[in-house]
Amino acid sequence: MSKSIVAGSRGSKLALAQTQIVTERIRALFSDVDVRLVEIVTHGDRDQSIKLDVLERDGVFVRELEEGLLDGRIDMAVHSLKDVPTKIPAGLTLASVLEREDPRDVLITRGEKLAGLKPGAKIGTSSLRRTVQLANMRPDVVTVAIRGNVDTRMRKVADGEFDGVVLAAAGLVRLGWQDRITEYLPVEQFVPAVGQAALVIETRSDDENAREIATRLNHLPTWWSITAERAFLWAVGGGCSAPIAALANVCGDSLSLDGMVASVRTRRILRAVETGTVNEAGEIGRRLARRLLATGAGEFIAEAEGAAE
Repeated sequence: MSKSIVAGSRGSKLALAQTQIVTERIRALFSDVDVRLVEIVTHGDRDQSIKLDVLERDGVFVRELEEGLLDGRIDMAVHSLKDVPTKIPAGLTLASVLEREDPRDVLITRGEKLAGLKPGAKIGTSSLRRTVQLANMRPDVVTVAIRGNVDTRMRKVADGEFDGVVLAAAGLVRLGWQDRITEYLPVEQFVPAVGQAALVIETRSDDENAREIATRLNHLPTWWSITAERAFLWAVGGGCSAPIAALANVCGDSLSLDGMVASVRTRRILRAVETGTVNEAGEIGRRLARRLLATGAGEFIAEAEGAAE
């Protein structure tokens, strides 16, 4: 085994904190391996005008990191899995995932929970998934596109520019800012993004050293969960721009997958659950996709694709 490894990360405060979680675990498991962290600025970080859904769909938060892997500048890249497209470039592989943090979305306000916000309250989010689900929970609030790092978005609430923002709980926990959370949004009403709260390590397919190190960090229940979720995303439309969400839960050898596809235009939500064993995680995702497509999800996807053109 090589005595050194170079881990690549986006340069945001959250991305660096997440990559440091990985590097610290590697050091704890391999005391003789020197781990170095390299920052790589991505197009998604440079261009704040692009909508978040477009960024996640097109993989612009991960593309430069993948280029760094392919040209040998780094040996592994640490990503938020929700940013990683379902199609991985040739020569690369998702080697492992860490144990998932809390997958829920949360609301940050100046003290009011979602039910207590005044009609017309302005909520910041650039996610169509969050926009549609907010509209179903509180059709009288207004969602407004917002970009920027986590602290920038929260500052806009504190300054009164927004009445609230919706963020992922996992990022706040990893930054040590969970005390700023006003309300956790229940997954029964607010399904998270595919892969939300999971950190994934990507390596070159032929780099046995990096893959061996990464594999030691793999958390199997999380791996089974994200396998089902990503299979669902791929089968239902892959990189489409429709609001799509899924969350898998593993209990022993059993896996249940809750999935959602919504209409951008009407805000109607189609939702279903499929169950099975962890050994059929991918097939559970594909079954759920077929089930929702059979009940009209294809129309929602075609509608969203037409609006995005």
